[in-house]
Amino acid sequence: MKINNRQLGTKWEKAAVDFLRDQGYIILEKNYRCRAGEIDIIARDADILCFVEVKYRKSCKYGSAVEAVGASKQRIIRFVARDYLFRRRVNVNTQCRFDVVGFDFGEPTLIKNAF
Repeated sequence: MKINNRQLGTKWEKAAVDFLRDQGYIILEKNYRCRAGEIDIIARDADILCFVEVKYRKSCKYGSAVEAVGASKQRIIRFVARDYLFRRRVNVNTQCRFDVVGFDFGEPTLIKNAF
């Protein structure tokens, strides 16, 4: 049975959650949405609030998974992160960063402070 893109995304987001937990992250939210877009995972790594994008590539024909988070996607993630901070009334002194978990051939790569 063929898997659709949404099911595939859900599979790799779950794998990323498991991987991040193994790295010591505390998962706060998954698939946070606002009008501007979505952030796959919002988590804490020690005292840092992390907005995490998850990407998967079954081949490197068009580059690696982490390379797929281009400038346009980064702008959307930043905007959605601001929405999250505002709506959740997160303390303005909270440290934040943007991480990417990429899966190339099923193997995870974590880029902390990716952009």
